[in-house]
Amino acid sequence: MTDTTTTKAPSRSFWRDVDLRAVAPFVALFLLLVLGSFAHDNFLTTNNLLNVMTRSAYIAIIAVGATFVISAGGLDLSVGAMVAFVASLAIMFMNAGSIASPLGMVLAAMAVMVLIGMACGLANGLITTIGKIEPFIATLGMMGVYRGLTTWLSQGGAITLRNADVQATYRPIYFESLFGIPYPVYAIFVTGAIAAFVLYRTSFGRHVIAVGSNEDVARYSGISVERVRTLTYVIQGLCVAIACLIYIPRLSSTTATTGMMWELQAITAVVVGGTALRGGVGRIWGTICGAFILEIVGNVMLLSNVISEYLLGAIQGAIIIIAMLVQRWLVRKS
Repeated sequence: MTDTTTTKAPSRSFWRDVDLRAVAPFVALFLLLVLGSFAHDNFLTTNNLLNVMTRSAYIAIIAVGATFVISAGGLDLSVGAMVAFVASLAIMFMNAGSIASPLGMVLAAMAVMVLIGMACGLANGLITTIGKIEPFIATLGMMGVYRGLTTWLSQGGAITLRNADVQATYRPIYFESLFGIPYPVYAIFVTGAIAAFVLYRTSFGRHVIAVGSNEDVARYSGISVERVRTLTYVIQGLCVAIACLIYIPRLSSTTATTGMMWELQAITAVVVGGTALRGGVGRIWGTICGAFILEIVGNVMLLSNVISEYLLGAIQGAIIIIAMLVQRWLVRKS
């Protein structure tokens, strides 16, 4: 006699194994693409989608750095002002004309941007960790410092790249493409791949998550909390510098308002991508997906002409609130 009794698996077992917070951004992106296809016939064209990805490069790359900071339990509100400051110094360096070769000048300016960006990130990190100042207050203060310095450097006006040869040499980085794909799009995915490897495959990445999950437990485990958090701000500064590398050839000019509200967009991309603001969870590819979502929302608004593009800031603010509510709901369900 055989036992014909079968055990029926719970109907929701599959969904319990799926991390909805990790999947949600990509589902939202797909639905947004479908919506955009109905909004305008040209939305799903290759040229439009590549243009959207290119325009999202600044926020996507900055948000990758913000993922490290937020995953470790920190916050950086100074990234937009830091972009203005770093880019302004780089343009002034190129205007100085200390190197005869235009290519050499561009490469030197890139190195300058990386060094200044990392130095700014280090300053933010030290003020937060060694100075024991709350990240919100520390980076809010540094935002004022970077904006003020940029205003002083520009004397309230614009800082423009004047060397035509350097400008011609630098311009292709934003406007040219390789195999039909613009260079800024490559920058997004190369930065994302490196960041994902560091966060998911290295001991430093595990320490970042541990510090964000529980600072006391991480410290008792022998992790230098201050060192890890400081390095996340350095990574944020590096990502800001990479964004500046792409930003300068587009306009070849900066003002004190350059990068205004980019901190809100970067944080929104991080939250929409599934990274928890309280720390302990970091999703690099979700963050990049979140940056694409923000730019697609603006693109759909522009193409459909149903909602004024001047409401984009309001829409982005609403998106971050909705994303936080969805995260809280998903946490309760898990």
